[in-house]
Amino acid sequence: MTQDHATHDHAALAGPQTHDERRTREEGDHEHRSRVPLSVLDLAPFSSGSRPADGVHNSIDLARHAERLGYARYWLAEHHANPGISGSAPHVLAALIAAATGRIRVGTAATLLGNYRPIQIAEAAGLLGAYSGRFDLGLGRAPSRGGAARAHTAEGSGGYEALAANPPAVAPDRIVDGLVIPSPRFPRFGGERFAVISGLLARDGGADFADSVDDILAFLRGDYVSPEGVPVVATPAHDHRGVQVWVHGSTAGPSARLAGERGLRFGANYHVAPSFVLEAIGEYRASFRPGADLERPHVIVSVDAVVAETDERAERLAAGYAPWVLSIRSGRGAIPFPTLQEADAVSWTDEERAAVQDRVDTQFVGSPTTVVERLETLQRVTGADELLVTTITHDHADRVNSYRLLAEAWSKTPALVGAGTERSPS
Repeated sequence: MTQDHATHDHAALAGPQTHDERRTREEGDHEHRSRVPLSVLDLAPFSSGSRPADGVHNSIDLARHAERLGYARYWLAEHHANPGISGSAPHVLAALIAAATGRIRVGTAATLLGNYRPIQIAEAAGLLGAYSGRFDLGLGRAPSRGGAARAHTAEGSGGYEALAANPPAVAPDRIVDGLVIPSPRFPRFGGERFAVISGLLARDGGADFADSVDDILAFLRGDYVSPEGVPVVATPAHDHRGVQVWVHGSTAGPSARLAGERGLRFGANYHVAPSFVLEAIGEYRASFRPGADLERPHVIVSVDAVVAETDERAERLAAGYAPWVLSIRSGRGAIPFPTLQEADAVSWTDEERAAVQDRVDTQFVGSPTTVVERLETLQRVTGADELLVTTITHDHADRVNSYRLLAEAWSKTPALVGAGTERSPS
């Protein structure tokens, strides 16, 4: 996306600035502070020419590297029946990663309510928490059977389904203080495939998201009572000291509001639905009420990124990203990540390009300096307390190297955090 196709908000209204001019302004208006923590989001993908087992072993290896490099959390997404994704059972994979690491927090982003009963989620989280003492249970909304054909991804939310069913008027892309906020895309999906998967999972479209979250929290506290008045203790969930609960959402919808009302931490999905990230965070903060272990709002924001020694090298490594996203949005499911040659050979229609443009425009690709500057912008504009980075390349070594380069660059220089966005630790 070029700036000619976008409207500009806040500081962008002052016109383009050189790098030196921006740095001078920032140094005059900001104070040096420690950077927010970085974490890893892993879909457990595997690449063209490799096998699902390779994806599993690569995830375990990447988690070990992430821990050594100082990443704070290692979270696993939940995707079912995708041809190029090994991570269909995130709680099982989380146990393998917890066993292979010693300090980094391990978790899900997110466990999709509707695919399980609340007691199953609480027991799995309790077991992982009891074993590791460092498990993060991320909760998200699974697409309902009726809304499956409209779901954005396997991480879709009820809020996104509603928007997809009744899409708003097309608006231009925006630049908000340097951050790309693209116009919403609602591509066409293979609805039949989504409906079949929902049926195979026996997805419960009638369960209320808030009720399910409340039941899970009650199991973790050890004070659950059934509607019939029967107390139930879900061991080892009730000894919940090793479990931290998050809610993830893509819009200013039920997930964001519930996270705020229950005083929980919130994950905002810039990498999934970048068009709505600011509204989602705003709804969460507006709805926030202090909880048992959280006095003020706490937000982690996700982003796709690929880092290499040069901008040009990173662009080549990211060449397979657009066809990979298209496979998801077209309803086929995520394909094995293509080689550079396979990506170059893809023939695109205008409709297909438009379907993935928001994700391509919001993938942070470049040298360490380039990506760090874009991450600083994302953190500043969203006020994120943490950032969650997901990286996918064809070769596992390039993926590990991307996280290494980013960690080293992120730790070299203190962040410049404006007084208006300074946040106290939760």
